[in-house]
Amino acid sequence: MTRQRDWAAFNPETDLQIQRRIDVPVEIVWRAWSEPEHLKQWWCPKPWSTPECEMDLRPGGAFRTVMQSPDGERFDNAGVFLAVEPEAWIVWTSALEPGFRPAPLDAPDCHGLAMTAGISFEPDGAGTLYTASVLHPSKASRLRHEEMGFHEGWGTVIGQLADYAERLRELAQ
Repeated sequence: MTRQRDWAAFNPETDLQIQRRIDVPVEIVWRAWSEPEHLKQWWCPKPWSTPECEMDLRPGGAFRTVMQSPDGERFDNAGVFLAVEPEAWIVWTSALEPGFRPAPLDAPDCHGLAMTAGISFEPDGAGTLYTASVLHPSKASRLRHEEMGFHEGWGTVIGQLADYAERLRELAQ
């Protein structure tokens, strides 16, 4: 199986990236990420929740989550998968809808941020090197995402993923 950590050239002017080692094997981290019932458990920083998740895990397939605030405010985030290699990497974008249809320019998804995101899952001893890269169309868009709390939010979520994957591993033993 080909491992592609660098699925796109990283441009520090327009892109954001966060990387962590998760002390759980790739196959379990992948399962936590790629199965909707599992993704809903860790996808957004607590106390927020993810009551809905749709995944058609193939290029052109839908990827939709609903994030809900503790007060019940809901944010629908829709996009499409661009590339999927099980247990290796996954890429999606908010700029397209299922079937590669262009998303409306005024779509409220992802708070108006058009972005392409990719996650790589790389074996690292008995664990996983997890890299999340987010590409933006401009420096202004990247700065806006940073100001919204990219590093804190995505960092928190990776921690929640690691904790959840650890519970999945324990259940499998």
